[in-house]
Amino acid sequence: MANVSTIGNATLIAYEGSKPILATDPWIGDEDEAYFGSWTLSHKIPSRYKQDILDAKFIWFSHGHPDHLNPSSINRFLGKKILLPDHVGSRIAKWLSAKQFDIEILPDREWVQISAEIKVMCITTHIQDSMLLVAVNDKLFVNLNDAGTRNATGFIRGICNTFDQSYLLCLSGYGDADMINCYDAEGKFVVPPAKNNIYVGEHLSWVAKSINVNTVIPFSSHHQYQRTDSVWAQEYVTPLHAYSHGLYSDIELIPPFVDIDCNSGAYQQINPDAIEVEPIEPEKFGDNWSDQLEADDQKALVEYFMEKEVIRKRMGFIKFVVGGQESTVNLNKNSNKGITFTVPRHSLMTAVKYEIFDDLLIGNFMKTTLHNMESLYDCDFNFHLTKYADNGGAKTEEEVRQYLKEYKRRCGRQFIYDSFLDSSANILQRLLFKRNSKIKRSLKSLYYRLK
Repeated sequence: MANVSTIGNATLIAYEGSKPILATDPWIGDEDEAYFGSWTLSHKIPSRYKQDILDAKFIWFSHGHPDHLNPSSINRFLGKKILLPDHVGSRIAKWLSAKQFDIEILPDREWVQISAEIKVMCITTHIQDSMLLVAVNDKLFVNLNDAGTRNATGFIRGICNTFDQSYLLCLSGYGDADMINCYDAEGKFVVPPAKNNIYVGEHLSWVAKSINVNTVIPFSSHHQYQRTDSVWAQEYVTPLHAYSHGLYSDIELIPPFVDIDCNSGAYQQINPDAIEVEPIEPEKFGDNWSDQLEADDQKALVEYFMEKEVIRKRMGFIKFVVGGQESTVNLNKNSNKGITFTVPRHSLMTAVKYEIFDDLLIGNFMKTTLHNMESLYDCDFNFHLTKYADNGGAKTEEEVRQYLKEYKRRCGRQFIYDSFLDSSANILQRLLFKRNSKIKRSLKSLYYRLK
């Protein structure tokens, strides 16, 4: 008898009999904070499941965000077999190998049998995330975590068609798991898309339909804010009841945190206790908003951004306000595009030192002011800085070209098709800024049908 449990933020536990074989992205978030202390779990992980995670034969990590691969939680798995995606640059693999972890790189888009009843297939993406297909007997669990079906929609759909029952597990919600603490150049707060993106079930339905799946489980979305300078963002966190809003009638919604019998298909809710947050001052996590940059800090900031060639050519400046003082990294004088980050020194310099700038963006305690930009995705700033450079090690134009060339090779024509589709969608995104408009929702539905 085999079964699967979902618990925590993005943890799927696959069992053979009573023995846990696999645990995915085990962030022990009721003990270990993420994003410089900004995030904690929404619900506790019951002790039984916590022990099953620790006892699992294999641990798989999708990507390096700390709500998936947590730098504190990872220490619990020393001595375990760690399964990793074949990411270009091998950043995670190199890091864990240096810490004496037992790692195995999964081949891209190939089945790997990990027990008599369980096999897995890993699919990488050019944004340094990955998906894991977990086949347990004749049941397929499509674990997209934060990756979506990027450059693999048709491929995954073809695999789903060969199984009697498939389940979709993916990031879904209002959209707070991104930098939403944004202001325009006049100092006006930019209302985030998460404010109006209320049709969570509809989005889940679109993704499910695109890969021919009719059962969905909310996943990779179960966090909350706990720093006193980030709890404001709790307003945009998705409540559990929202996942059914807009859900198609022919799509079954299984609630998060469940045990699923992979023979009968029956499930039972775990009902973990919700975590009640008492806001924590940023000083506990090393951040003091009055601390100012030192001379070496300013030099490190200049070096960090100047070595990203595409950003250096496309952006005019990156300005930092730290402890009330401004420090500017001047880039291309012919560009009027720029960003001002108001941020505490400790987390900023930690992010620069360890090349984890995305953690600052997602933590949402840093204030971002956009100058002649509509979002951090203009000029491909976000991807070039956090995905290609920090995580992929591709910093020059030639390195980025070779980096993307490898992912194009893996994905084939789907990469080109999806790139065109995404570019078209981005144009419409700018034209139809009201996310709850019927026209925009219809176009988004079409987008997923075309995928």
